Amino acid sequence: MSMLKQPPAAEASHAQALSEKIRGRTASVGVIGLGYVGLPLAVEFAQAGFAVTGIDLDSDKVSRINRGQSYIEDVDAGLLAALVAEKKLKATADFAAVAELDTVNICVPTPLRKSKDPDMSYVVAASEQVARLLHPGMLIILESTTYPGTTEELILPILEKGGLREGRDFFLCFSPERVDPGNPEFQTHNIPKVVGGVSPQSAEIAVLLYSQAIETVVPVSSTRVAEMVKLLENTFRMINIGLANEMALMCDRMGINVWEVIEAAATKPFGYMPFYPGPGLGGHCIPIDPFYLSWKSKQAGAEARFIELAGQINGQMPMFVVEKIQSALNDHAKPVKGSHIHIVGVAYKRNVTDTRESPAIDIIALLEKRGAKISYSDPHVPKLRWDGGSLTSQPLETAAAGADCVVIVTDHAAVDYTKLVKIARLIVDTRNVLKGIQSEKIVRL
Repeated sequence: MSMLKQPPAAEASHAQALSEKIRGRTASVGVIGLGYVGLPLAVEFAQAGFAVTGIDLDSDKVSRINRGQSYIEDVDAGLLAALVAEKKLKATADFAAVAELDTVNICVPTPLRKSKDPDMSYVVAASEQVARLLHPGMLIILESTTYPGTTEELILPILEKGGLREGRDFFLCFSPERVDPGNPEFQTHNIPKVVGGVSPQSAEIAVLLYSQAIETVVPVSSTRVAEMVKLLENTFRMINIGLANEMALMCDRMGINVWEVIEAAATKPFGYMPFYPGPGLGGHCIPIDPFYLSWKSKQAGAEARFIELAGQINGQMPMFVVEKIQSALNDHAKPVKGSHIHIVGVAYKRNVTDTRESPAIDIIALLEKRGAKISYSDPHVPKLRWDGGSLTSQPLETAAAGADCVVIVTDHAAVDYTKLVKIARLIVDTRNVLKGIQSEKIVRL
């Protein structure tokens, strides 16, 4: 006789019914938050044959999806239009749709407050809306990056306050998003999906769901492990980029080309992985996620020294770039004040439209404070808005030819850099995109 505790009949019944729906592709799948994470995920589920409902409070996103228009570079407009036409994918701003769903993936923002502690208001708001319409047999998966313990300590009590119980009446998991916008090789369907459940039954059902649309699913023992996985990944990158940036600062003082140093070091076939310096960290992950871990570690009585130090180094890079610009202008007998400085690329990384946490914004603000006249060009960002103002993208050739200094902040592939070198009077290259081009007018990071 088995000594294992048998699950209650209700638990087995709800789990079995939902599993059968998932296997038969008859489960109604929901995705809350239709940004860089949510929309590609919704498309993958729809492609796998599920009827998918996307929920977002942004009415513009909702209407564009329902018209078959993609606003995410990684989502093919033709594919999206076909899925909408086939009634496999629809969007709404009404959370009442949750009542008809079998599964819900929560993919909402988790920004940092100015005090560097997590702002969980979007996650809480979405969870409360789900809790209001939670019904037996539902699977809820949080994908928003957060600190270890969020799923069990914050989300679980919200969902159970109506009387339903996790593992018996509904199922709750955490699966960290791993989206890399603009990456042509790795996208949602072929990036391995880590999944941790509050209960083993929950993890099993979530693995089954993701397996219908994603090539590789990696189950782990708990939601806390899954939450920590994402933080380790991005903390690893943030700290190593911080090291590369510190090397750039040191090499600059010693008159050494840091790019040549990194390139030569990268020839070592073991024990080294190249990371590169830049004008600062941007985006919704690397500059933010490690501080969730730092915040949680402090609560546990542990100091996250590497994270804090790397954050300081990375945070000073926009100022270092401004000092480079000032020095380059001085060498041409020009002050920053009154000079026309043209920024090339304001998105946080190449070939994307996202400007969240972009170092370009800090660089612009610092230059304007010093009296510079700023313009910019970015083929992916027609309008740039930030707390201190707004600018409109200008035609590159005209603006660069008339500028006292051109600063390459984001190395978009669509820019003709050879032509840029010919027409610009002075260039500060923060991305080494002009590698191999020798000219006295080029100043490198």
